[in-house]
Amino acid sequence: MRKFQGFAHRTTHFGAWAVVSAAVLFSLPGHAEAGGRSAPAAPAAAPACTGDSVITKKLPGGTTWRMCWRNSPTAGLVLTHVTYQPRHESKPIEVLGSARLAQINVPYDDGSDEYNDVTDERFGEGALPIKAADCPGGTVRSFRVADVGTVKGLCVTTQPRGFAYHGDSGDVGEGRARIDSAQGQDLVVYTLHAVGWYHYVTQWNFSDDGTITAKEGATGNLSGGDFNASDGTGWPVGQNGAAKALSHQHSVLWRLDFKPGGSWKSKVEQYDTTTNGTNAEMGHGQLKTSRKQMTKEFAGDNANDRWWRVVASASRNADGHPRSWEIVHNRSDKYTRHAYTRHDVYVSQYKACEQYASDNRRINPDCLGNVAKYVNGENLTRPVVWVNVGFHHIARDEDQTPMPVHWQGFQIVPRDATDMSPLTPDRLHRPEFNGHN
Repeated sequence: MRKFQGFAHRTTHFGAWAVVSAAVLFSLPGHAEAGGRSAPAAPAAAPACTGDSVITKKLPGGTTWRMCWRNSPTAGLVLTHVTYQPRHESKPIEVLGSARLAQINVPYDDGSDEYNDVTDERFGEGALPIKAADCPGGTVRSFRVADVGTVKGLCVTTQPRGFAYHGDSGDVGEGRARIDSAQGQDLVVYTLHAVGWYHYVTQWNFSDDGTITAKEGATGNLSGGDFNASDGTGWPVGQNGAAKALSHQHSVLWRLDFKPGGSWKSKVEQYDTTTNGTNAEMGHGQLKTSRKQMTKEFAGDNANDRWWRVVASASRNADGHPRSWEIVHNRSDKYTRHAYTRHDVYVSQYKACEQYASDNRRINPDCLGNVAKYVNGENLTRPVVWVNVGFHHIARDEDQTPMPVHWQGFQIVPRDATDMSPLTPDRLHRPEFNGHN
């Protein structure tokens, strides 16, 4: 909760730093706002950015991630030109042209207030410095904030992610069987931004298996002016439960401008798995998975066994299969009062002015106002994917103080980006272990 009493506008404070609503964040140079062995390296392409604007990391499993970054005064952390290169690929595979927050919509349960933290509050202007201790094993990079100065505000580090795999090669027919196992690693990139009482962690994890995880964490403190909620709109906290913290919703929306395999042209497919009778011989239930080509803009909802993927138009793996990336949507508390927070995903045809999921006209006055209006039936040739993940925050005693971080997010998972696992041991990365044994 972030409401301020007696203020017409919310102002973000962090220690000796103060960011007022008129402040402007400048981006770093180079950006405008808006067989069985490792493959030989291909000639490097011209960089999309230079200097500290570049993030490049080769993880222990041999996978290299590359991208550019900047801090937008509105959206906060923006990643562009995101590429993925497993060790058996001769050149990087582009995944995303850009990726960032598109809105954090925060309505209160008693109807007293509602905020759009990205556009209304100028999210990126609340950039917080990151301590070296909060970026363990990594480096903290800096960017400029007008009227404030340099903020050391981007952490680039690595983190273990647990088991990458564990298997018996005898199962796939290797003559001298071995038990293969490995622990996975992530490249982790994150920033901190303050809006009122809240501190937000905008985090992206790039795994050695090609998975991208987008996470928005909320921490900070419960608003001191919001302990007077009525029954049904709050939760008792503190001694004897006299104080009731006001409940509220966080709808976090991300904007993903895919560029799979290096081309903006791509398509979106929806898959649904349903029951399909009974096996006549064995008596067990059968399932059938169907594919639907999504040729026009749409708003979609998770159903049982439903998922979507973005498919490259002109990029295939070594097996000849089109490369694609699947949207894996996690649990969500959807806020259904707004059309732009009512659905799990929105897919629109690219338009330069369609930048924010709501309150877009504050930034682009000559454009449509929200993502529900962007999705109006146009043909899809360059799809932009908007992912919505909601969380209804009903406070608890443990939220004091500071409040433990709670996370909202989703994953982008490679589907046929490579012919085999990008982490397959070199001796098993062979035709006889691919598709048959």
